[in-house]
Amino acid sequence: MSLHCDIRPAQLDDRPAIIALADQIWRAHYPDMISVEQIDYMLAQRYHPEALREQITGPDQWFDLVFVEGELSGFAQYLLKEPGEMKLDKLYLLPSLHGKGYGSRLIHHVKKKAREQGCERLVLSVNKQNQKAIDAYLRNGFRIRESIVVDIGGGFVMDDYVMEKDL
Repeated sequence: MSLHCDIRPAQLDDRPAIIALADQIWRAHYPDMISVEQIDYMLAQRYHPEALREQITGPDQWFDLVFVEGELSGFAQYLLKEPGEMKLDKLYLLPSLHGKGYGSRLIHHVKKKAREQGCERLVLSVNKQNQKAIDAYLRNGFRIRESIVVDIGGGFVMDDYVMEKDL
C-alpha cells in the first residue's frame, strides 16, 4: 500500500468541494456519536462559505487539502492558539481511507508546520465517542490532557477530550 498523497493549501475556489466533502464525511462518520440534528447544525455553522473564507485566508491559520490518486479525499485546518501551541481544529478523511496511514501523514504535515511556527505542542479536541479517532491519535503520540463539555449553541454541546502532543 503506497502512502503517496498530495497535500496542498486550500484556495477560496475550493470551498464548494470542501463543503461537499465535509457533508459526505460527517454524515458517514458521526451518526453513531451525535444526532443528525447536531450534524446539520455543526455543518451549517462551520462549513459555510464565509466561515471557510476565514479559515483559508485568516492570519495564523492554515487549511490544507489531501488528494489521493488525484481525488480530493480529506483536509486539515489548524491555527496558532496559545503561545507555542498549534491547534489542529479539523482533520477529516474519507471513511474508505481510514486505517491506511493517510491520517498519520496529515498529522506529520501539521506537526512540521507547527514546528516552523515555533510551536512546542500540537493540541486537538475529539468527541469522546469517537474511539477510532482517539486510537489513531494515541498511535500518533497524543495523550489526553483533559475532558471538556462545550456549549456550541442551538441546544447542542461538544463532549470532547482535549489531546496534546509535544513536538
